Amino acid sequence: MTTIALVRHGQTDWNLAGRIQGSSDIPLNDTGRDQARDAGHRLSGRGFTKVVSSTLGRAAETAQLVADQLGLTGPDERVPELVERAYGSAEGVPGEDLPLLYPHGVPDAEPEAEVVARTRRAMVDLAARFPDDRIAAATHGGVIGRLLRDLPGSGFPSREHQRVLNGSVWVFEVDGDDIRFIEELSPTTEQ
Repeated sequence: MTTIALVRHGQTDWNLAGRIQGSSDIPLNDTGRDQARDAGHRLSGRGFTKVVSSTLGRAAETAQLVADQLGLTGPDERVPELVERAYGSAEGVPGEDLPLLYPHGVPDAEPEAEVVARTRRAMVDLAARFPDDRIAAATHGGVIGRLLRDLPGSGFPSREHQRVLNGSVWVFEVDGDDIRFIEELSPTTEQ
């Protein structure tokens, strides 16, 4: 059984402004770098030996900062399937404007089911290639949230308005095709 900790990248200026990022490659800001280091600190002492990331820069930098905290080099690889949902024409739009501009959904956004399917494929592939290992994977809030909602028994959201916060860590066990949510390691810094 492989343990995979999905780490949401640290804050970006677009996160701070409430803009939809999707596949736009927006870098971390200083708060985001602190959040990434904090995520690495929460993972230290738990036996993680590999760090991977999505292909977007904000996730790769988060992975590097996590790896630094774990005393590892990294990221070991960039995994395209862990990239954030592509929002098409909605990228850069303030999130609060989304329902007004796209009342029936964003027509050119990647389907949510595809985000879940590719995330599952990535986790199953990592587990098959690194059996019984412990992997930290820097990814995105939409990826983590959609996976949690799709998993039976994850209990997400467990409280009203629960979100996948920047720098949050979500631990899963992967055994074959079976993915099971284990725990959330909450951020210690203010969001």
